[in-house]
Amino acid sequence: MNIRFSHLLAVGISVGVAAWMWSGTYVEGGRADAADATPPPAKRAAEAAEKPFRVAVRDLEAEPRVSVLAIRGRTEAEATVDVRAETNGRVTERPVQEGQRVEKGDLLCRIESGAREAKVLEARALLAQAELDHSAATQLQGKGFTAQTRVAALKASMDAAQARLEEAEFELSRTSIKAPIGGVVISPLVEVGTMLSPGQTCATVIDVQPMLMIGQVSEREVAKLSIGDEATITLVSGDTVQGTLRYVAPAADSATRTFRIEIEIPNPNRSLREGLTATARVPLTAQPAHHVSSGILTLNDKGEIGVRTVDGDGKVRFMPVALLGGDDTGVWLAGLPDKVRVIVAGQDYVVEGQTVEAVVEQPEAEG
Repeated sequence: MNIRFSHLLAVGISVGVAAWMWSGTYVEGGRADAADATPPPAKRAAEAAEKPFRVAVRDLEAEPRVSVLAIRGRTEAEATVDVRAETNGRVTERPVQEGQRVEKGDLLCRIESGAREAKVLEARALLAQAELDHSAATQLQGKGFTAQTRVAALKASMDAAQARLEEAEFELSRTSIKAPIGGVVISPLVEVGTMLSPGQTCATVIDVQPMLMIGQVSEREVAKLSIGDEATITLVSGDTVQGTLRYVAPAADSATRTFRIEIEIPNPNRSLREGLTATARVPLTAQPAHHVSSGILTLNDKGEIGVRTVDGDGKVRFMPVALLGGDDTGVWLAGLPDKVRVIVAGQDYVVEGQTVEAVVEQPEAEG
């Protein structure tokens, strides 16, 4: 009897479950209409595909920025002159020492005069004799006792004697080697007793007032410079001085494709030295630029650096930019419109032309 009842109960439960499944009614939490609250998976996927991707954007406006061009180089003296002998002879006097300040025309070396002084005395005597002969002939010619041709010949002789005297005096003057510029005496410096030949160095004079800063500028940057631009020069020692751009090469170096520039630095106390590593910073003309976080920068398929923006139709656009510089808070960009809506979050998950849902983010929210 118990076995038969168990069989009948099992059959009854099976029939009830089958009828429930056939009806399609699912009761959740006591609600028979709960099936209508949750769409099927296929429907949910279609709805998600139709909904635009959400990105965070920020409205940016250009502001004037004065960019600075950094130029690396070294200091160089205004002039460095190897003062050379113009005649041969032994050095009998050298009144200057290394490091001594000299003015233009100061004696640097004296070469033995030898027979040069005697030649000057001889030339003067010959000139005096020629002048007397010419004077006498002129007086006689005035009285009709001498032909005009003789007077002319004596005049030529007198002129030749004058020329020989000037030549002898010039040769004698070459024994005194003088400074062609003012400056400081440096090596190489000849010793007394040395035999000099024409072209050999007596002393070297360097002029460090003004001092120059020499650098090289790329062909992309050279057009931004103008003669007279002010520059701030930082020396390797950390000292800072002011200078003025005075020269920009009209042609590029054939090997480096860079242009030589010269910045003039006043050096009245001559404290600046030649050959120091230096960096010049030249402020350029102000231009509109945008200041952004470097984290919003991205690359397009061509490898160009830029930002992704959202236009008025909600479509994504890639805009290439030029980096002008940066600081602790971000970077400065050029190449964008004055007003632009830039994607600041999600830019790496969207593509050109895609329609997105733009959510404006306040500047304070940007990390």
